[in-house]
Amino acid sequence: MHEYSIVQGILDAVIPSAQQANANRVLAVRLRIGDMTEVVTESLMFLWDIACEERGELVEGAELVVEEVKPRSACVVCGTEFEHDRLHVRCPKCGSAQTLLLQGRELEITAIDVDV
Repeated sequence: MHEYSIVQGILDAVIPSAQQANANRVLAVRLRIGDMTEVVTESLMFLWDIACEERGELVEGAELVVEEVKPRSACVVCGTEFEHDRLHVRCPKCGSAQTLLLQGRELEITAIDVDV
């Protein structure tokens, strides 16, 4: 379950940032996660609550807000940009499989809401 290491990595980034801001508490952490990362959001949320409780008062009870990013690619042959799912990446215009992923692999912290 790679979601556990992702949660730990997020907390490893969030806690020092919150401490540097002299925060009393982290209220929420906002993420953008692309479908192509294959992160299971439900597992991430479940593990988030457990990990925050283990890490202590600063992050205990912090909300995890996830924005899911749908895959978007561009066709190398005809230049068409299109959204797709994880498995179907052929250009809908010319049928080419030569595509470049433009979005969908994101795994980033976009904001940390804190109580100062």
